[in-house]
Amino acid sequence: MKRLIFRQSIFICVLALIPTLAATVLHPKRPSWDAEALKEGEVLLEMILNWKQPVLWVDARSAKEYQRAHIPGAMLLNEDDWDDLLNPILDAWNSPRPVVVYCDDRQCQASHQVAGRLRESGVEPVYVLKGGWETWRKQRSQR
Repeated sequence: MKRLIFRQSIFICVLALIPTLAATVLHPKRPSWDAEALKEGEVLLEMILNWKQPVLWVDARSAKEYQRAHIPGAMLLNEDDWDDLLNPILDAWNSPRPVVVYCDDRQCQASHQVAGRLRESGVEPVYVLKGGWETWRKQRSQR
C-alpha cells in the first residue's frame, strides 16, 4: 500500500514538472538564463529610456558602420579617429548630461575603451550600453 502511494506521488510530481518545464522554456516573459551581471559603468537600454534627461549617444563603431545605421542623434567617436572626433563630442556635451557609448554587441569592447578615454578627458557621467547596437536595433524592431 505504501509503495503504491509512493509511486503515485512520484507520478504526480513528474506530471506537474512537465508544464513547469514547458513554461520555463517557452513563456515569452521568462527570465533570461544567460543574463550576465552588469559590468562597472554599464547600463541597460530600459534604464536609459526611463531617464528624465536627454542622453548624448556616442557610437564607438567604425565610420562605415556608423554611416550604415546608428541611434538617432548619436555622434561618432572611435579609437581610429579619436583626435579628429573628440572635439565635436566635447562641444556637444554639457555636464551633467549623461553620455552613453555603444558598439556592436555584448562582445564588443570598443565602447568600454571609448568610455574610459572619455572619463580620462573629464567627461562624466559616461556609461556603456549593455548589448550595444544590437540591443537598440532589436528593441526598436519590436515596437
